[in-house]
Amino acid sequence: MTYNDTFRDRAGRSADAKKALLEKLKAAPKLSEEELAERKAARLAREAAVEAEREAKLAAIEAQKAAVEQAKADAEAARLAEIRAAEERAAAKLAEKAAAAEAAKAKMAAALTLPPRGSDSRYPARKGGK
Repeated sequence: MTYNDTFRDRAGRSADAKKALLEKLKAAPKLSEEELAERKAARLAREAAVEAEREAKLAAIEAQKAAVEQAKADAEAARLAEIRAAEERAAAKLAEKAAAAEAAKAKMAAALTLPPRGSDSRYPARKGGK
């Protein structure tokens, strides 16, 4: 590009640029059957690898979900076992209290009953051994 370009100079440069652009956009030569088969095999291998990775991720997620569910089930079973044990302890304590109350009641009843008449062992001793 010079200081005093003419229209013809600019038109020539424009034509050259247009030719270069058309060369750039020209269709690429057709690939051979071998190259096409090779590219297809590579694409299929990539797709298979991606699919295998996806399956592995899904399996890991499922395993994690199963582990979480198992942990929840174990925690629930432990909680229920603790509740059952607490209920059994409460029932045993209640039975112990009932037995103690029954024993106290029997002791009180025994203390309040009068011996049958004439069974006092002190009387014969006072009267001289009957």
